[in-house]
Amino acid sequence: MKVIVSGPFGVGKTTIIRTLSEIPPLKTEEVMTATGAVVDHLDGVRDKTTTTVGLDYGRLSLGDDLALCLFGTPGQRRFHALWRDITRGALGALILADTRRIQDSYEVMGLIEEQGIEYAVALNIFPDSPRYPAEHLRQALDLAPHTPLIACDARDRPTSLAALLALAEHLLTLPPLRTGGAPIAMEQT
Repeated sequence: MKVIVSGPFGVGKTTIIRTLSEIPPLKTEEVMTATGAVVDHLDGVRDKTTTTVGLDYGRLSLGDDLALCLFGTPGQRRFHALWRDITRGALGALILADTRRIQDSYEVMGLIEEQGIEYAVALNIFPDSPRYPAEHLRQALDLAPHTPLIACDARDRPTSLAALLALAEHLLTLPPLRTGGAPIAMEQT
């Protein structure tokens, strides 16, 4: 089953896939250049030295014949042409957000909504992340009442699994065909 891990630039998508994946994850990270630093604003992520230029991929088995395939999207606008292909057939999306730059999440959430993909939002907590009441964050993110909002640390497996579980529980409560459009043919592994 295909799950999208999305969010703005520098929010921890590659990290959470690395944390959750049972296989060595596929990463398409490259060293950031001075030119890229002009385009990719480093406000709030000054220590960032690499960026995803294609996608990330990891896998998490749920049993002998079922696995979650985690596809991480690049967060910068210039890579949005890849989104339609990456998101096609996705069961749902886990959107990572950063309370230090919550407004950076709006565009990504809009793109996921345009694709018709249901999602949960996971606040990736950094050491200097400001804390806000959940109702303020839900309002700032304009979340529907049924959309899960959970805190996690993308480096920590238990909290990352809890975020993924919140997405799964959300998807299980939806009527059929609300999870990304047409039914997906499943193959046995």
